[in-house]
Amino acid sequence: MLTYVIRRILLLIPMLLTISFLVYTALELTPGDAVSALINPELASRLTEAQFYELRESYGLNKSFITRYGIWLGNVMQGNFGHSLAGGVPISTIFLDRLPATLELSLVALFFSTVLGCILGTYSALKRGSITDSSLTVIGMVGVSIPEFFFGLVALLIFALNLGWLPVGGRLLPGYETIWDRIPHIVMPAMVLSLMMTAGVMRYARSSMLDALTRDFITTARSKGLPEWRINLLHGFRVALTPVVVLIGFRLPVLIGGSVIIEQVFQWPGLGNEFIGAVRGSDYPLVMMIALFSVFTVLMASLIIDVLTALIDPRVRLS
Repeated sequence: MLTYVIRRILLLIPMLLTISFLVYTALELTPGDAVSALINPELASRLTEAQFYELRESYGLNKSFITRYGIWLGNVMQGNFGHSLAGGVPISTIFLDRLPATLELSLVALFFSTVLGCILGTYSALKRGSITDSSLTVIGMVGVSIPEFFFGLVALLIFALNLGWLPVGGRLLPGYETIWDRIPHIVMPAMVLSLMMTAGVMRYARSSMLDALTRDFITTARSKGLPEWRINLLHGFRVALTPVVVLIGFRLPVLIGGSVIIEQVFQWPGLGNEFIGAVRGSDYPLVMMIALFSVFTVLMASLIIDVLTALIDPRVRLS
């Protein structure tokens, strides 16, 4: 197990290097640059070619593509993530300010969607063919089909504007500091973000549970006279949980990267909101680091999933 984990961690290095180079190349091929985005159009029309060249030189944009990538990579390996071109703020500071909000939203959404999805999916499998099963299946299909921003706008309209139960957006109002003060703000974005994932986990858990209940060891357990609840929970659900863990593990990085829309709708001050601003302002260093962080979370999730799968299901052996 330890040898496998070490080998997988070492494999992350060439994978991260390859992906970072591809992302850097894609940003290089995009039209325009940071200087064009930062300068006021009226001011840009009055700049001479020499002044524009000096301005690009001050940002290091006149160097060759490979040289700039090498400089960027060397700085990152030394722990220097660079500065945002838009505000001159260190990117590490931006991460420290924005990442907790994104993780808070993603983890809350992941927790509730996992618990609710597993319970509903297992219950639907145990009630296969009933009205409850059919109703949950339809709800799951609807939940997967409708876009998140639509749910977000409907939630804002109902719970914030019409009923006034919850705040319109933001993470915390000025003057409020405790964790209890954050709960009303996180309810709607977490609920909307977890809605589609709950539907996906529910459908996946149902399918996996139905497959587990047809296995030979379930028949053997019944022949031994074990209680039905023990057969379903301790034998069937444990086996059914293995593929669900894979789905859930890959959903966390997806939630972190996919919370962009929800953070925009609810003005949640996370990395997703910051990423949109960086793309609009051609803030390439910040875009690169957020993209690289998203890739890193996906790769680490893959490693953690493999280890958890082996721990949950003894039949799985890592080599």
